[in-house]
Amino acid sequence: MFDWNVVVNLHEHGFKRAFKLLQGLGAVYTTDFLNVLVMKVSNIPRFLETIEVWISEDPSLLKLIARVVPVTSTFSFQSAKEFKSSARKAVLQLVPQLAGKGFFVRMHRRGFKGRISSLDEERFLDEILLKELEKTGFPGHITFENPDAIVVVETVGQQAGLSCWSRENLQRYPFLNLK
Repeated sequence: MFDWNVVVNLHEHGFKRAFKLLQGLGAVYTTDFLNVLVMKVSNIPRFLETIEVWISEDPSLLKLIARVVPVTSTFSFQSAKEFKSSARKAVLQLVPQLAGKGFFVRMHRRGFKGRISSLDEERFLDEILLKELEKTGFPGHITFENPDAIVVVETVGQQAGLSCWSRENLQRYPFLNLK
């Protein structure tokens, strides 16, 4: 697989144009999954700002691009057990960002069907975060109504990426399309 830090979901019939457009922002790779690209960009904030400008200038791009999700940490895994262990380690790095906040974990899984359940992993990671936040003295809480943050886990085959998006990020970059 490739070294990536962005997952892009495309709408049907948008593949060629989106692929060509995105190549100007970093390395773009096709995946084994329909209408899913991965990218490696050097500067995530600049990448997001560029996409934001493109969409403001040409809203029809939203007919090509369904969702764009940069990730801040990645890991590979060979089994469901290894995924769980690596995801736990990665999500614990987000505890300081989530102190005293309302949040939830959202997972988008591609691959490992029948071996990893997105819903089960979301709950597992929610529980890990809640326990760790309680230990810090700044407990968080799970909320789906106007959360302070959303923790996102993206899997593409045997690779995963994780990131945390604040309410402000979600409002500024609706193309993240995380809910």
